[in-house]
Order: sequence, then structure tokens, then C-alpha cells
Amino acid sequence: MSLLKNWKTILDTANLPLDRHMDLISRWLIITRAAVFSMTLTSGLIGGLLAAALADRVNWWYFGLALVGLVLAHAANNMVNDYFDMEQGVDTDEYARAQYAPHPVLAGLISKRGLLLAVLLVNLLDALILLFFFTQVGWPVLVFALLGLFISVFYVAPPLKLKHHGLGEPGVFVVWGPLMIGGTYYVTAGTLPPLGVWLASVPYALIVTTVLIGKHIDKREADHEKGIHTLPVIFGENASRWLNIALMLIYYLVVFLLVGTGTLGVWVLLVVLAIPRLVRVLKIYRQPTPSEPPPDFPIWPLWYVAAAFYHNKLAGGLFVLGLIINLIFPLNIGFFG
Repeated sequence: MSLLKNWKTILDTANLPLDRHMDLISRWLIITRAAVFSMTLTSGLIGGLLAAALADRVNWWYFGLALVGLVLAHAANNMVNDYFDMEQGVDTDEYARAQYAPHPVLAGLISKRGLLLAVLLVNLLDALILLFFFTQVGWPVLVFALLGLFISVFYVAPPLKLKHHGLGEPGVFVVWGPLMIGGTYYVTAGTLPPLGVWLASVPYALIVTTVLIGKHIDKREADHEKGIHTLPVIFGENASRWLNIALMLIYYLVVFLLVGTGTLGVWVLLVVLAIPRLVRVLKIYRQPTPSEPPPDFPIWPLWYVAAAFYHNKLAGGLFVLGLIINLIFPLNIGFFG
């Protein structure tokens, strides 16, 4: 039970209290930043459930393997970011990355060489999964996977360093939306996604993007000093907070439009149950960062990202639940005609 408590704590907070024993799994949950894997699993679930609703045939084994591949890709991406940011002098003990949660190398959880080997091993496993899908499903899977890999690696890696030029946030939208959702649909259904799937990938991609924007708002001053031009550095804090407010509201508008046009089933409107949480999050975004963290706040100095992720988990979970219920009790009403 103590191990399960450790793992749950890390998945909830990205941290393990100093008085807890650091077991092997806990170590790797921290190294890979597993606390944010829920976003990747949600994107994959959306793709698979859309395939179940729309495709003539569904391969659930492939769907499960696709989820494994997505999580491995996310783990590799997190470790690549930590490796290159450390190599380029971005991640230091004074930078936010090492303050809100242990940095794999700076905190002594793994050596620099060990982190690089872990990246190579995880990417090798993902390459084997990709090779399998290529032989069994077809070449388009390469497009989904390699585009995602390109954005993930060059998010921080030279020479592109997308995050440094205001392109990290759009990149995350593309990866966690059309690429993950569309790619999972493709390997699950065996056919390319129709237009409705591409459109249905937009809402969740929006609220994943809000999480990254929230994180970059929290790190805006430090990023500005290091010459990292994320969108919050370019736009400023106030405009970025209002951008995130707008994206969260647009999420509900897009869901309503997709249901209204019959693209998604009516049950997806369950996302409205997340509106009370949204109201609390928007209240946070309308105010400056507090000078001190609330009691027992686990990821300080991050603040706005926690609020965005808090909204993301419920709004995304209800979206998935709506898709599941619509498989059991299909109900589509295109009330826009």
C-alpha cells in the first residue's frame, strides 16, 4: 500500500515527499514526468473511441498497442526536453524546472549518460511498435509518428528549438490533437480519419495547449532572461492569461458546434459538468500570481499551469465519458440542420 501511495502521489503532484522511500518505479515515474501522461492517454482514447463509433471494423489490440506507443513517445519527449535544456544551460537549480519537481539529472535520480540511454531505449521500443504498425496497417502511420517525433524532438533540440520561437504551443496543439487522435484512429480502424475525426480532435487539443501556455506564463520572466521566446514571453503575462481564458471557453463552444452539426453524439455535452471547475479556474486566471503559495501546494513556483491542468483533467475525462456512453446509447442530433 505504501508503494501505491507513492505512485499516486507522484502522478498527482510530480513529486515524492522527502520522508517517503524512493522505490524504482517511483524514480522512473519522476524521471519520465508521468504526472502528465493523462493528457496523452486522453488523446489516444478519443481516437480509439471515435474509431469504434465510425469505422466498419475496429482492432482493439492495435488500439491498446497504440496507447502504449503514445505513452512511450511522451516519456521520451519529456526526457529529451530535460536532456537538451540541461545541455544548453536552460535547466539549472535556480530555474523553475528544478524547483517544482526533481530534475532527473540535477536531482541525482539518473546520470546524464543514463538519461540519454533511456531516451534511446524508449525510442527504440517505439520504433519497433511503429515498424509493426507499418507492416500491418500501412505507410500513413509513418506520417503521423514521424511528424510527432519531429515536433517533439525539435521542441527544444537545435537547430529549430521551436519553444524558443513561439512555436512550441502550436506544436503541442498539432501533436495532442490531429496527430495523436488521428493516428490512433488510423491504426485502430485501419483507414484514414474522415473529416469529422479531424474536427473532433480540435477541442481536446485546445485544452492541452492551455496547460502548456499556463506553464510558460509561470516561467515567463525566467524564459525572457534566457532568451526563450514562448508565446507568454512574446505576448506578455496579461494577454497570455486572457488567451488561456479564451481557449478554455472556445473548448466548450467547439464541442457544442460539433454536437450541433451531428459530428459528435449528444452525450459529449457532458463536458458542461466541468463548467463549475472552469469558473474556479477562470477566477485564478483573472488575478495575478500570489506572492506565496497556498499551504501544501506541491509544484510551486508553477501556478497557472496547475489550474489549467485541473480543468483539463475533468473536461477531457467528461469528453471521453461522453464518447463511451454514445457507443452504448447512440444519440446524434444535428440541431443546426
